[in-house]
Amino acid sequence: MRRAEKTEEQRNSRLAVMAQRGQRRRAEETDEQRNSRLAIMAQRGQERRAEGTDEQRNSRLSAMLQHARERRLNVIKGQNHHQIQTFYAARTVLYPIVEEHNCGEMDNLCLKCGG
Repeated sequence: MRRAEKTEEQRNSRLAVMAQRGQRRRAEETDEQRNSRLAIMAQRGQERRAEGTDEQRNSRLSAMLQHARERRLNVIKGQNHHQIQTFYAARTVLYPIVEEHNCGEMDNLCLKCGG
């Protein structure tokens, strides 16, 4: 077990050194070098996608769609939460008097009987 931990530590250390070197290299590169590097990366991505099967392409598109759905759902949840909070805040301000309603509820605005 100790040997595996040491190997993991060595691996993490090596990756950290590699990351530092990459950051240093990117900090020193010119705009032209950066643009060239990004163009090469884009070209490789296009080649990789072109080599992929229809199944891989469909899987990638499906993952993209799922991610977009989740993002939209999170936005909707946030909007709903905001609307609910606004409703309760307005309800408290507009109907500050608590009274008993026809249905027996004690509330400042009854959702059962509308009173």
